[in-house]
Amino acid sequence: MAQRPRLLLTLPFSLSPGAANHYYKEAGTKEERLMNHAVLAPLLEDVDWDLDPGPHAPHGEWPVETREEFMIVGAARLPIIRRACESGQYDAIVMLGGGDPGYIEGREIARKHRLPVTANAHAQMHVAGMLGSRFSVIDVAETHNAQMAELVVRYRMTERCASIRNVDHPLPRPVHMNRRNLQGQADKHARGEESSMLEAAVEAAVAAIEQDGAEVLIFGCSAAFWLQKPLQQRLLDLGWDVPVLEGYSCAIAMAKLLVGLGVDASGLAFPSDPPPRSRKWRFA
Repeated sequence: MAQRPRLLLTLPFSLSPGAANHYYKEAGTKEERLMNHAVLAPLLEDVDWDLDPGPHAPHGEWPVETREEFMIVGAARLPIIRRACESGQYDAIVMLGGGDPGYIEGREIARKHRLPVTANAHAQMHVAGMLGSRFSVIDVAETHNAQMAELVVRYRMTERCASIRNVDHPLPRPVHMNRRNLQGQADKHARGEESSMLEAAVEAAVAAIEQDGAEVLIFGCSAAFWLQKPLQQRLLDLGWDVPVLEGYSCAIAMAKLLVGLGVDASGLAFPSDPPPRSRKWRFA
């Protein structure tokens, strides 16, 4: 029997124990620390996997939402990617975190070791492209929307992206602690209580379908991934048979696919340093 694929799942960052604005679990088994593990468990049954907590809060003791914070966290997690590649323990790396901090640079590092790397937004957008002509992003806050808009351009998805819809439930950062944010919304839903975040997501999703022409829906922020199943059901109840994706499962499934195919990123997209050959031209 062939060896089971070995994946490293790495969180974008970790906060100090007891931080008031935690939405990742700070302790426990890897299963307990992986958000939405119950949903992801079937995807992980046939692989061996480890979970890295990510760099310790290089930006501050709060979740990442601004471009500056994404840049800081992205740079801080690259040594984790390098160590994982050099260890020889893994067949692929899954960079968790909705805004894909450090993803492109992580792929450049891993290309030297012939390891595929996947990330949440990138994987969602590509899976969405297989399911419909255009997708919309359901996202949490204006500043986070800006990051997602830049990823749409960077991943050359401008023709595929119908819209980015904002549910206005920002991350529990200091600037948002005295206003409505997403803290506790998943727990409310789990208890059977009404979640204003879910209601906003339903409204945004219907608008994306009816007004923007979206045929597939994806999420911008990993703290919103819990919405996938309830939003899917609410849309079905309204008569909208539209796929709703979330980033963790797409990135894990994509990593397994690339390992199974025995491929990693192109050496022309990510040239070695120095490259064995150089092209005379390059299309922008």
